[in-house]
Amino acid sequence: MATVAQIMNKHPQSVGPTTSIRGAAKKMRELRVGSLLIKKGKNHVGIVTDTDLVRKALATNQDVTKLTVEKIMTSPVCTIEASQAVDEAQDMMGDLGVRHLAVTRGGAIVGVVSVRDLLMFYKRYAQSKIPTNEVYSEPKIGQD
Repeated sequence: MATVAQIMNKHPQSVGPTTSIRGAAKKMRELRVGSLLIKKGKNHVGIVTDTDLVRKALATNQDVTKLTVEKIMTSPVCTIEASQAVDEAQDMMGDLGVRHLAVTRGGAIVGVVSVRDLLMFYKRYAQSKIPTNEVYSEPKIGQD
């Protein structure tokens, strides 16, 4: 079975804790990612996702012009070891109710895996299992 390291984004993006909500949203759009790690000094102290931006910032009565990612980030960051199986990442995301996991190797964050990464992996996996020489046709009603 494939490992998390094989499907993760190997270039996790980060911002500082005082980054504005708008700044984080713009960076996510530019980079076409759904999450940013929050880095304070040399340490990753949290993660902010597109869902966090909507649910914890925009959908509240808070003044989003004064809100920073530090106020809405998830901390600590949920992590999975790079050598773990893809199925384990799926189970962990389901159990924790998250859509992004930081991927670690020896305790250091080396990537991020998302639900989208899992979907793309399972799509490729399923396609590889479909025989290419068979033609599928809808069964006719009344035929067994």
